[in-house]
Amino acid sequence: MDTEPVIKPVSGRFKWPFALFFIAVHLAALVLAPFFFNWQALVLALVLHLVIGSLGVSLAYHRMFTHSTFSVPKPLEYVLGTLGVLALEGGPISWVGMHRAHHKYSDTDLDPHSAKNGFWWSHAGWMFFYTQKAYRDWAPKYMKEDRYYRFIDTHYMLMQLPLGILLYLWGGWPFVVWGMLVRIVLLWHSTWLVNSATHKFGYRNYQIPDLSRNTWWVALITWGEGWHNNHHAQQWSAKFGRKFWEIDFAWWIVWVLKTFRLARDVRIADRRTLPTAN
Repeated sequence: MDTEPVIKPVSGRFKWPFALFFIAVHLAALVLAPFFFNWQALVLALVLHLVIGSLGVSLAYHRMFTHSTFSVPKPLEYVLGTLGVLALEGGPISWVGMHRAHHKYSDTDLDPHSAKNGFWWSHAGWMFFYTQKAYRDWAPKYMKEDRYYRFIDTHYMLMQLPLGILLYLWGGWPFVVWGMLVRIVLLWHSTWLVNSATHKFGYRNYQIPDLSRNTWWVALITWGEGWHNNHHAQQWSAKFGRKFWEIDFAWWIVWVLKTFRLARDVRIADRRTLPTAN
């Protein structure tokens, strides 16, 4: 890491543009979804939720970019990074920088979404005051120097338009409402539960300073991200599950990529390397 992140105080300026956008997206999804419902649109939303969430957020943004738990050929890396942008959770450089800062200061006053400030703060409240872009310096150097990543980090909002147009041409407004609005809200809250629920509910395999916990139901809806105590204990591991029943869907994808020699430098933690919580 090149520099320390810029830490903005909780008492900083309230982000009204973000607040209005946040409310608008949620209201649009709630109001329009019943009027544009059909089964094909529902299936589409769930498939996009799976593909963009597991490949874009869990694999690319989190395990590959943030923690360097594996690498892939550059063309595939760009594809996975683009899928991450479609989650509408921020550009890759900003997202990764913020998440690295979270791990360094986890559940302390310098953690932007510290669980010590309450469930709703860590779930979404912090975003009304903190700006991801302030943490860009924490992203890996190769990402900050890459023209494509710089472009999509700046224009991640515009990156939604091609997918929206494609869905409209394919299935009309039902596909747009469910494939974009409903899917985005569903993916938002699934991801945010990793910041909130997994620092409050569940059990701990490892005795570490922060509040991270393993929450099985979060793991099921976030492709293995809910095994959060495991992850915080050994952040560099591509595999989050430790016990045989800790299902880690995203790890299975990494395993498949490795089997076909598309994933390289895959790092896996040894459960015995840290003291357990028991």
